[in-house]
Amino acid sequence: MDFGVASVAAITVICYLIGLIVKASGLDNKYIPAIVGLCGGLLGGVGLYLGLPDFPAADPLTAVAVGIVSGLAATGINQVAKQMSK
Repeated sequence: MDFGVASVAAITVICYLIGLIVKASGLDNKYIPAIVGLCGGLLGGVGLYLGLPDFPAADPLTAVAVGIVSGLAATGINQVAKQMSK
């Protein structure tokens, strides 16, 4: 069973980089989760319509949901790294 790990990981990495850019821009950090979630949702929709072979969604709503979760995972990864460095 294939869960599309590569495409989900790619969305997460792209959203993580977007979060770093937003942080460097000086925008208030409270907006980062919403921005990366939105970007993840957009990337999920793009992934569906590009026809990625291992993308784990077959309809637009699921694709956007997978993207949002992947984008928000980028925020979680950042927080885990921050907590482990303490």
